[in-house]
Formats: sequence, C-alpha cells, structure tokens
Amino acid sequence: MTIEALHVHKRFGAHRALDDVSVRIEHGELVALLGPSGGGKTTLLRVIAGLETPDAGDVRFSGADVTGAGPHERGVGFVFQHYALFREMSVFENVAFGLRVRPKVTRPSEERIRARVQELLALVQLEGLAGRLPDELSGGQRQRVALARALAVEPKVLLLDEPFGALDAKVRKDLRAWLRRLHDELHVTSVLVTHDQEEAFEIADRVVVIHEGRVHQDGPPETLLRRPASEFVARFVEDAQVVSGTVQDDGLIQLAPLRLPGASPGAQIDVSLRSARVIRRPPG
Repeated sequence: MTIEALHVHKRFGAHRALDDVSVRIEHGELVALLGPSGGGKTTLLRVIAGLETPDAGDVRFSGADVTGAGPHERGVGFVFQHYALFREMSVFENVAFGLRVRPKVTRPSEERIRARVQELLALVQLEGLAGRLPDELSGGQRQRVALARALAVEPKVLLLDEPFGALDAKVRKDLRAWLRRLHDELHVTSVLVTHDQEEAFEIADRVVVIHEGRVHQDGPPETLLRRPASEFVARFVEDAQVVSGTVQDDGLIQLAPLRLPGASPGAQIDVSLRSARVIRRPPG
C-alpha cells in the first residue's frame, strides 16, 4: 500500500496547521514525521488516517482517492501515545475487540479469532499475559498490546502517534528496536509521528521534517544529518551550530580563521557544523 498526501492544506481557525504539504510513502516503508510540537505532523497523520478532512488537497492509497473516506474504509490501524486500551477487558479481549465488532458478514469465526489473537500475542511477546487486565501490565507491555490490537484487523497501513512518548527512556529504547524488527518481519506500510530525533533516525527508513505546517526536508536519516536542507533542519536534527561565511576566489569558504572547500566565489553561505563531524587538534 502506497500513501500520497498531495498539496494538503488544513486550518484550525486562524492557525495554519498544514500549508501545501505533499508526501509520498512507498509500500512497506516505515516513515517518520519528525518535528517540534505544533508543527503539523500529527495533523498530517490524522489526515492520512481519515480522522481529519483537509481543506484542500488529496489523500491517495495505492492511487485511489480516499480523501472523503473514513478510517474504517481506509483499512488503517492506529496506535496512540496513551495506549487507549479498555481497562475492564483482558489483554486477550483487547486484542480481539476489532475482530469481534466487525459486521457479521466479515466477522471471523470464534475459533479463527482465538487463533489470530494467540498468534499476535506471540508476535509481540505477550503470550503468557492473555488473561491480565491492562492495569496489571507495565507501560511497555500495554503499548505492545495496543500494537497487537491495531494489527489484529490486518491493516493496510499502520499509523503510530508518539507511541513511546509516555514511557521512560530505557523502555522507549528497547521498544524502538523491537518495533523496527517487527516492521522488518511484517512489512506493513507504517507512519510514525515523533518529536524525538534519535527515535526517528533509529527506526525509520525515511524521515520527513515538518515545521510550521510545511515539509522542510524529506530523506533518509543519513542525508538529513550530512546534508540538511535548511538552518532549521540543521539545528533541529542535531543541535548543529550554523556559521555564516563567504566563498573566496579560490573556491574555499572563509569562516573567520577557517577555510573550507566551497563553490561560486563571492557567494554568501551558511555552514552547519555538527560536533560529531568537527575534529579539534592542538596547533603545531
């Protein structure tokens, strides 16, 4: 399943949440929407999910226009930051819920539901906890239940909205690695919203940086680190220092006492300096 958001605009009153945003996600990709709070990434995810309708623009799944379709018609699975589990239901029943509420015509048999739930609990490494209630689980275990529930209905697209934001750092890191392995096994087209640069770079095949309702850069993590497209991207992805300089006649960039390879003599240029790429040596 490919996903395309084409020239999407969305306002909430006077606030411009999305301003002519276009993004394409290939089949089987895991793409991170990365940016600071209020930048538009969750709004874009909700537009893709069918939870918000764009003021202008289109959403297409594998070429078909789904702009006016609801979430159930799009076949999406959604995982939220705060789990959204049914507290009075067991782990088993939470995972089975999406299958049990299907129309009778498409609802699997009880035997098939049980087999599917057991299969998913094994996949998320919770097979021994089927009878427990959510309040009896750790935060990381609850989030894995939420993921199993989203996968139970065999979604065409998996959407994750800050799924690890409520967890502590150690659990977050463990779950990131686990999610990446799970994605490599399932190959479900997935979109992850996060404001955590490390999380985006560790998990995603591709990162889309969104700020003030616009896409600032779209590419593999290494490209964003090595060739940021703007000062905002350079500062946001790794807190880089940006220094202004001038390209000299010999093609070298003059940064105060430093001279670096450049181009276009006479041009004014901003240079991003990352700590990981700067080597300090004593003089002499």
